[in-house]
Amino acid sequence: MYDVLLRFAASPVVALNRAVAVAMRDGPEFGLTLIDALLEQGELADYRWAHAARADLCRRLGRKEDARSAYLRALELTRQLPERRFLERRLAELDR
Repeated sequence: MYDVLLRFAASPVVALNRAVAVAMRDGPEFGLTLIDALLEQGELADYRWAHAARADLCRRLGRKEDARSAYLRALELTRQLPERRFLERRLAELDR
């Protein structure tokens, strides 16, 4: 469905959502490749959810340091307290 949506309403956020869906369908490494490409393009560099999604996929792959860096970047970009608490919990879980 995201492929269709991208044809009719292409945006970096739709592409990010597609990458997350691909990760769910095909595995985290496939989604991570797509997210990394989107971040390289720069349009999502300051979008907290791109970094949070990247962090989650890195965590699932056992790449703790990459996950930590991505969670920290997401936290830098997040102002809302409930979202910050969620990201802080995820970050703390990396140390367990």
